[in-house]
Formats: sequence, structure tokens, C-alpha cells
Amino acid sequence: MTLRHLALIQTLLVSTAAMAEGPTGLAAHPAAAAFVSRMEAEHGFEREALIAALARASYQDKALRLIAPPKQRTKRAVRSWTGYRARFVEPIRIRAGLAFWDAHRATLERAEQRYGVPSEVILGIIGVETVYGRITGSFPLLDALATLAFDYPPRATLFRKELENLFLLARENGRAVGSYTGSYAGAIGFPQFLPSSIRRYAVDFDHDGLVDLERSEADAIGSVAHYLAEHGWRSGERVADPVSLPAHADIDAMLATGIEPRLDRATLADAGLALPRGIERATLIDLESPGKPTEYWLGYRNFYVLTRYNRSSFYAMSVFQLAQALREAHIASRQVASSDTD
Repeated sequence: MTLRHLALIQTLLVSTAAMAEGPTGLAAHPAAAAFVSRMEAEHGFEREALIAALARASYQDKALRLIAPPKQRTKRAVRSWTGYRARFVEPIRIRAGLAFWDAHRATLERAEQRYGVPSEVILGIIGVETVYGRITGSFPLLDALATLAFDYPPRATLFRKELENLFLLARENGRAVGSYTGSYAGAIGFPQFLPSSIRRYAVDFDHDGLVDLERSEADAIGSVAHYLAEHGWRSGERVADPVSLPAHADIDAMLATGIEPRLDRATLADAGLALPRGIERATLIDLESPGKPTEYWLGYRNFYVLTRYNRSSFYAMSVFQLAQALREAHIASRQVASSDTD
């Protein structure tokens, strides 16, 4: 008898007791019935098992508070690139990133060779997301996702999809659906993948027969590299460059083209800007900080790929700059080590 069969038997036993007492927990939520019916019809789940799992899930009011945008934007809440950057490109993450690099150098090199994503970029993602596994979240995933799926109308469709994928992920791995923990928004493990991303992009990079982003650094490294490669990472190409805009540049028109690189060489030349050799299109990135001049950068295809992980130019630039800082520190540490052995 497999672990999957044992888990199903246990769930069915609990469900019998739960149904005898009537729905409890989030199974009693009015939106739960439609979710259960759809999972039963579309994916062949046992109705009783679904009800039992949701009956053991608790409402997470804290998840709703954390996911909701501020009602009123105050001065302290105004977006600031310098403030945002300081949270992620800082000594703790750089030291932890170097240690993680030293501990997993061979795995990072293997991921870089296979997927074309530089080691420092993989490290930048994991560093920004969880400080290399130190902060992965302690919310019960079933509770958080069910709460958001049933009671957060602005993004209910997204969270119903992730709740659905959490059940599918658990079934595919022979694991109890209530055993997952992560962020209040449903993200899991070192790289903070949502359940749908785990099912689509995560890889068994340590070849142990399991995909485990919560405990396997190798799986996390390979999965981040695979995710970026699948979204179009171009090996060897630049990510972004700072620029100074001439007075005649139509900044608003360039920003209006969006985050995807659409500004061609001729358009940028008219604005007094030049693209590096081998790059044909860019986007203009504005990094604003209250009371300071706005930083402008040209972002290329690889910058756009970083925004597919988190659709924020602040996020992508923090990953890029943390990666740069790690690369420079890594080179410096190897030079010191080399001089010590001479």
C-alpha cells in the first residue's frame, strides 16, 4: 500500500466523522460547496475527502489583512526606490548569499550550464524572496489560500486557482493537503513558488525522485533557473543599464510603452540614447524616491524576465542589483583566497 493510499484512507476516515457532525471550518463557508463540486467534477476528487480537508482549515483573518492594499496612502507609504532597495541589497543578504554560493557552488554551476541563468541571478531571486530559506512563512497554506479564495473578491479567481493547484500538488506527491506552510499569499519554500508554479516549473534537481522546494536547496536552485529560462532568459545578454536622459527626451511617451522592451534602436536614438551592441529593444525604467532625482535605466529582455517572477520594476531591479553585489563580493573573496595561497 502506497503513502498516497494511506493518506486517502486517513482522509476518508476523518471525513466520515466530519460529515456526521455537519460542515465545520472553512467547509462551512458558502463558497466552499461550489469549489468542492468543481474539484470533484473536473479532477475526480472524492467529495468527502475535500469536505474533510476544508473542515480542518481555519479562517485566516491575518492573511486578509496582509493582502489588502492600504486604505489611504500616507507619506510613509509612498513608494521609494531607495527605501525599497535598502531592504534587499544590504550586508545580511550579501553575506548569506556568499555562504549559500560557497555551499552550493557545484549545483549553481550545473543550473547555469543547463538553463543559461547566471549563478548570481539565481541567488538574487532566492535572497530577495527568503534570505536563502531563512524566511519562508509559517501560514498553513490550505487555510490561507481557502480564506483568500472564498473571501477576497479582488483576487478570488487567482486564489481559487492556487487552492485548486494546492490540492492537485498534494495528490500528485502523496502528501496531506494540510501539511504545507508558506506565505500568507500561498507561496512555498526557498523560492516562494505558488502551487501552480511548482506544478509547472519546479524540477527535481537533486534527482531524489521528489520535487521539494521547502527542504532541497538543489531543487530550489534548479527550479528558479528553469522558471527564468522558460520565461525567456537570454544567456549572456545584459539585464539593464543606467542612463542620463537629455532634456528633450519625451519621458512620458517612453514610459507609456510599458515594462516589456518595445523601444527600438531608432526611437532611442531620437531620444539621445544608445543601445549596447547585440540589444535591439529596451524599456525605460523610472525608479522614483521622494525628495531625490528619479533614476532612469534601460531594461532589456532579461530585465523583463525578472518581472515575470514578480511584476514590479522595483523587485526586478533589487534582484539584479543584489546579484551584481554578490558577483562583485564573490570575485573579491576569491581574489583574497588566491592571494593568501600565493
